[in-house]
Amino acid sequence: MERNSGTDRSSARGRAVLVAGVLGLVLAVGGCGASSDVSGGNEKAADAKAAPREGFADGPDGAGADEGGAASSARERADGKPSGSKAAPKPGTAATHVIRTATLSVEVRSVPKAVAAARAVAEGAGGLVATENTERLDDTYETSHLVLRVPQDRFQEVLRVLAGSGKLLSRTSNAKDVTDQVVDVKSRTATQRASVARVRELMDRAEKISDVVALEGELSSRQSDLESLLAQQSSLKDRTSLATITVDLTPPDAPDADGREEDPGFLDALGGGWDAFVTMLRWIAVAFGAAFPFLLTAALLALLVRRVLRARRAARGTVPAVTAPATGKDGASAH
Repeated sequence: MERNSGTDRSSARGRAVLVAGVLGLVLAVGGCGASSDVSGGNEKAADAKAAPREGFADGPDGAGADEGGAASSARERADGKPSGSKAAPKPGTAATHVIRTATLSVEVRSVPKAVAAARAVAEGAGGLVATENTERLDDTYETSHLVLRVPQDRFQEVLRVLAGSGKLLSRTSNAKDVTDQVVDVKSRTATQRASVARVRELMDRAEKISDVVALEGELSSRQSDLESLLAQQSSLKDRTSLATITVDLTPPDAPDADGREEDPGFLDALGGGWDAFVTMLRWIAVAFGAAFPFLLTAALLALLVRRVLRARRAARGTVPAVTAPATGKDGASAH
């Protein structure tokens, strides 16, 4: 009896050990499977975000592949080459949205010709002239203010052509990265559209008038927010697709903004004197032309008066010459 009881105890003890071993094995296998599932999920997510690249061998030896990839990444970084898909993405790979603006001040010989050339350059690049303002300061000077919109990829080319159209007086160029703002507005627009669609679905299923009225007010508010986001999105798209170039065209020796000119030199004084002399002759000719009819009439009247007076004087001189001898004879006869 004691021998059977000992045998039973030893067999029970062996079964307990066997059951414990089986449970431990099951737990170990489950843990390995969970870790492999998690790592597999992470790898799938990483593969979904990153574009597939060459140089990865999908084999059973995952650790060896990871070590090989790390080694190749280290070698490529040392050589200055991009690493594999495990490396961090290079900056600039995503689409960037930049607002570019520039301001030019150019001195040209002929402002109208320069304006026509600037318009042709902008339209030839696929852009347009947004604003054109030409102002005449006096009878000699004329300035023009242009605002050009050109595609982003032709921005530098158009800027270079405009700067070389004359004497460059000043140049300012700015670039503002609005990628985060574009992405934010795009995300908010998509969310707002989904919100508007949900409110419309609720309106379709509403049965009470009070619910319909409340949902209409909510729909109006959300639709207004959506339109505002769409306007922002359109403005960002316009400013990031077309760059803005502001050009001020002035002739040589044009007055300053406050109307002052530079100090004149000898040639300027000579030119001014000649202009004054020609102007004086012109005004003398104009005055003579205006007074010529009056002078001609006065001359004719003077000639007529002179002839009349001469005729009278001649008549007065002949009368004493005729009467003098008669008086002499009478006197002689009287004596």
